[in-house]
Amino acid sequence: MRAHGARRAAGRRHARRSHGTGGHLTRPGTARQQADPASAAPPAQAVTTDVAPRRVAGPYRWWDRVLVSDPGLGQLQAGWRTLVAMVTSLAVGYGMSHALAVPPMIGMMVGGMMGLMNGFAVAGNNWVTLARSTLWMPFPYTLVLWVAASLSGHRTLEIGLNVVALALTFLLARFGPLALLTGMMLFNGLMVGTIAGIPSALVGKAFAVALVTAAAVLAARLLLCHPMPREDLLRTQRAFVVEARRLVDITVDALDPDTAPKRVERRVNRSLRRLNLVTLTIDARLAQPEAATDPVVAELLHRHLFDAELALRGISQAVQVLTAQSPPEELRQSLAVGLLLARDTPPAEAGGLRPAVRTIREQADAILRDPRAAARDAESAVVARRVAELLESLADSLSGWLALGRRTPDTPAAVPFEPAVALENDRIPGSAAPMRRVLTARTRSGWQRAVPFVRAPLHAGVAAAIACPIADAIDPQRFYWGLVGVMITLFGTNTTHERLRKFGHRMIGTAAGAVIGVILLHWVGRDHVYWTLAVIVLGLAFGSWGMQRAYALWTTGLVVALVQLYGLTTPDSRMDDLLGERLLDNGIGILAAAACAALIFPLSTRSIAREAEHGYVRAVQNLLIQVSARWEEPDSPVRLRGAARAVDVALFEVAEVSRPVVPMPIGVRGRGSLNRMALLTTATGHARALASAADVDIDLPPRLSERLQLVTRTFTDSLRALDHHLVNGTAQGTWRPVGPMVRELRARLRPAAPGPRAQRLGTALRELEALDTTLAAFAERSGLPLASGTDRDAGRPGPAQRPAPAPAAGQGAARLVRTPSTQVAVAVGPATTGRAATGRATTGPAGGPARTDGTAAARLSGSVTCAAHPDGCPGVRITVINSRGQRVAQTHADAGRYRLGLMPGSHTLVVAAADHPPRAQSVTVHAAGADVRLDIRL
Repeated sequence: MRAHGARRAAGRRHARRSHGTGGHLTRPGTARQQADPASAAPPAQAVTTDVAPRRVAGPYRWWDRVLVSDPGLGQLQAGWRTLVAMVTSLAVGYGMSHALAVPPMIGMMVGGMMGLMNGFAVAGNNWVTLARSTLWMPFPYTLVLWVAASLSGHRTLEIGLNVVALALTFLLARFGPLALLTGMMLFNGLMVGTIAGIPSALVGKAFAVALVTAAAVLAARLLLCHPMPREDLLRTQRAFVVEARRLVDITVDALDPDTAPKRVERRVNRSLRRLNLVTLTIDARLAQPEAATDPVVAELLHRHLFDAELALRGISQAVQVLTAQSPPEELRQSLAVGLLLARDTPPAEAGGLRPAVRTIREQADAILRDPRAAARDAESAVVARRVAELLESLADSLSGWLALGRRTPDTPAAVPFEPAVALENDRIPGSAAPMRRVLTARTRSGWQRAVPFVRAPLHAGVAAAIACPIADAIDPQRFYWGLVGVMITLFGTNTTHERLRKFGHRMIGTAAGAVIGVILLHWVGRDHVYWTLAVIVLGLAFGSWGMQRAYALWTTGLVVALVQLYGLTTPDSRMDDLLGERLLDNGIGILAAAACAALIFPLSTRSIAREAEHGYVRAVQNLLIQVSARWEEPDSPVRLRGAARAVDVALFEVAEVSRPVVPMPIGVRGRGSLNRMALLTTATGHARALASAADVDIDLPPRLSERLQLVTRTFTDSLRALDHHLVNGTAQGTWRPVGPMVRELRARLRPAAPGPRAQRLGTALRELEALDTTLAAFAERSGLPLASGTDRDAGRPGPAQRPAPAPAAGQGAARLVRTPSTQVAVAVGPATTGRAATGRATTGPAGGPARTDGTAAARLSGSVTCAAHPDGCPGVRITVINSRGQRVAQTHADAGRYRLGLMPGSHTLVVAAADHPPRAQSVTVHAAGADVRLDIRL
């Protein structure tokens, strides 16, 4: 009955879509793209420069490096928030102390706490959230100040209440940001009241100081740090563009025959990791309602960025394949020039990539048509054509991305955006989600349902009860250091490995901060209060900036600030002892917290890692379900790229949980975890390529359609068996590889449905097979048995050695030979590069600053002008590629004039300038020592 219904649905789709196509696969554009014109990439040459936001598509700027290292500038904003809040709060607290006749130290301590907690713990994307949180802080804070003043002299009760307040903070954290802020203000107020001994008579004035300071901090933040989620999104998109340019630049270095392959591979992998992190951050920012203007536009932006990242991955991997093949020099040069043009072409001028793509294709086609060409050269030409097609895909994706501002689709096929990841404290969450899932799975019945609520408070309370008496015995005035050690250990950590890493960061940061703080204290002195306050504020701002980068940076900044504060009341002879006691008390608190977390309702790191792997398998399973739905019913509202992005997020969780306490060389520790991560990383690449290639309308005969459903169903059943094994530790079923079925289906598909649509479906099936092969190896390493008689036939190469062909998308039938671990993205659509080259080469005197590459070099000089700047274009960068494809020189023009030295031979100059598409200009140097002039007009 089900098969009959499927055949009838297929018949209806065939009658509705295939008329006029003459085949079983429908038109070259997908149904989703036809129903939703904005989802189809527009012709690259039709995109105008005013489409792109200037912040995203503007020329390269010096601070772009900062933007890549901090997408969206979240870390810099945290430091700036703290700087503004601390300066405002200390100034207002000092002024209020004089106005209300309060001791200045108390006024600045109360006001400073408002600024510190506001900069550290209050974040939001709108002014309402900021105002509610900021103006609420004085109430719980001054309440516990009064409680502490009432308990003055009752030492045991004071310490006990501090322990209870810390446990209450972790309990309130379960109920949202405002409840967490309340708990932190209760804990901080009780601790400050115990330390400072504020009398009850001054509590009312302290409340007035706190309230006025909070209002002033709110005004300062709204004025100087106003939340701008849309701007943050644009900055993150800019970071994607900059990192993409950096990746393309690295591929140019990879083409140099003298470059060390291992070094290039490391650089490419680092750049790809950063690029993936930026795209995940963009998806997370699109989930914020204040950032994305329309859910459908957000979904289209997500799709184009996914395709652009996939194309960049394919370019980098194809170039790495080329480096191992020693391509012909002419082909290498055309590739280097084309990639440099792609690097320097602004996204809004993506149409300018067409000449570079055409040059690469012409060189590759000339080799493929030559009957005398060597087999290795023909193989390199195939890969070069692939790079050209991927450049087209990249241009189309970026063009469509920038054109989204002009078109908002309104069709039934449009799918609203659904986020795959949500930021936590401006960071992509790592081990928190797997830990919560493990805890929930173990506490679903009876009294155990209370465990998720009381587990963290119990850890904090018991650890504080252990650490406080020891810290009090060491120094009664500063027992709170043990409490702080407990608090910072349990906040933001979920595994024993993370707590031990935080312990190391705390110790290193405390030692470094003590050294730097003492040096600054001696340099500034103890009698310059304003300079001392400046160092305190800058230290806290530095720590807030570095907290998301490395916890040791936050500790360093904090200790630098505290050393200045201690210096006001502590003589030099006591400073070393004081800092040593702080280090000891912090260590005791951290170790006590780590021990309590490991003994009270424990969750082992291994169980959380298994849960992260379980989440990864579920994400792949969801992708397979959506692929099946996309092929069975093209109008179904599936999000293949979103499902693949969820696989990315799951891989990030596995990597975070599996990270060792101290990274060690491969030969020192076992290879098991490395191999498992490598398999999942490879599988994620195949999942991305599958999601892109599978987004295609198909209308196969019933027999082939049923066979295709059997493939996806068998794969899904294997994933369920692996999922059960990871969750329960017992094998229930086996992994049944689908490779033989996929190969049989592809053999039947070729004569049944020829054409570009069939090529794309064939690509999807190859990626499906490669994904199955990789996950089968992962399942085998996890202990799940494999079904016999499938992909383990005698004489067949293993998955690491078996080559798999990858087709070139679009025109032509070129193929790239690769292993399943090498991902090459699917590319479709037109693309381009700069205007026609104009210039003149003459012999004459050289001008400008000289740059020579050797004693026998010729001197090349000239000017770079345009209609708007006849005296010389600003911001000109010139890169020289020789006939071997090597980057032999790079310089910047000074006032529109340049000069450099070149060896005899043929060279290509790639000229990039602000507000101009890049240009490639050929020049030939005939003799050493000659003076050659080349004037270029953009």
